[in-house]
Amino acid sequence: MVLESNIQRVLIVDDQECIRKALRGLLSTEPFFQLCGEANDGYEAVQKAIELDPQVILMDISMPGLDGLEATRRIRKAHPGIEILIFTQHETTQATRAAKEAGARGCLAKSDAGHDLVVALRTVCQHRPFFPAQIS
Repeated sequence: MVLESNIQRVLIVDDQECIRKALRGLLSTEPFFQLCGEANDGYEAVQKAIELDPQVILMDISMPGLDGLEATRRIRKAHPGIEILIFTQHETTQATRAAKEAGARGCLAKSDAGHDLVVALRTVCQHRPFFPAQIS
């Protein structure tokens, strides 16, 4: 019973099915995480955050319609207890600053997912920031 309470429910938000599939595969190997749902744009992310009540959202920035930064702002305003890790192809200082300003707890480049995703998710689930070291 104690173990179940430590399992973190994750919502994946990305407009690319291949990215969502890869993330599903990676998270399925981690007993600490339980995938509770997926969304393919920011509007769907906001709706599923309400419906599914995840502990953490893995959020892409660049999506059609409502982008991940605006979706993050809306979710954090309505549900401040949900942590958000921005997951982006943009590896810039600007993307990280934008993620912080939107209210995300962390930011991770997609190119770093293979070695940092699990650590980043665990960190934000503990309500601690996870941002590239060069940007504080």
